[in-house]
Amino acid sequence: MIGVILTGHGSFATGLHEAAIQIVGKQEQFHAVNFPDGASTEALEQQLRDAVKVCDKGDGVIFLTDLLGGSPFRTASLISFELTQAEVITGTNMQLLLELLLEREDLTPQEARDVMIESARIGITSFWHENQKKSSQTEVCDDGI
Repeated sequence: MIGVILTGHGSFATGLHEAAIQIVGKQEQFHAVNFPDGASTEALEQQLRDAVKVCDKGDGVIFLTDLLGGSPFRTASLISFELTQAEVITGTNMQLLLELLLEREDLTPQEARDVMIESARIGITSFWHENQKKSSQTEVCDDGI
């Protein structure tokens, strides 16, 4: 099973971690590493390395980060170069996280990366867009087509 390490600025990681557990229950090989204001990147790096030791049981890990180019992303990326099975995904949202937690059993980190990116794209929408889809489906049915 792929290990999952959440990281981001402030309490992003623990906030998302707690919300995910509330929805899908406690998860193995799932860890959150915050990067609070004033923390050093050295401390962040050490915490991420410690998380890898806990989360990687041989099938690899995926780092989920908040912001492209931010310290959590850059630090996770540097660590991933040293690992044989690791991916770094940024722009993490709840849709992506839940999909990964529920589907990671049978996927490699590389397969999971591709599935998660697509899932996150599908999950970003608006009420207006969803309502338009329903309206166009209703029109097709009303016309008998």
